[in-house]
Amino acid sequence: MGSFKLGGMTFGSLFKKPETVLYPFEQKPAPAGLKGHIENDASACILCGICAKSCPADAIAVEKKERTWAIDPFRCVQCGTCVRVCPKHCLTMDPAYTPIATAKSCRVVHVPDPKAAVTES
Repeated sequence: MGSFKLGGMTFGSLFKKPETVLYPFEQKPAPAGLKGHIENDASACILCGICAKSCPADAIAVEKKERTWAIDPFRCVQCGTCVRVCPKHCLTMDPAYTPIATAKSCRVVHVPDPKAAVTES
């Protein structure tokens, strides 16, 4: 009985459009509700570190002395906690697929010093 059902599914799939795509060359549209990845607006970031403290996966690192904000996209679970707790609302969830990576690496954002920008003017 099971072989007839399998044969029917196989025969039916001969006349349907395939469900798969040739991934890096073709992409399906992002489904509704896709969280994507975290983006940081470095010009608004004050390096308070609240996002790093609230991250359940310890994916965010804030270095005040070096003025860097880093996220490890392979540790991030896309929960959105950092976006909700950011006091300056500089973090957002980009609803696009995470870019293709050939190696595991952290994404580091250098935050400009607002005091240096005032003295240069």
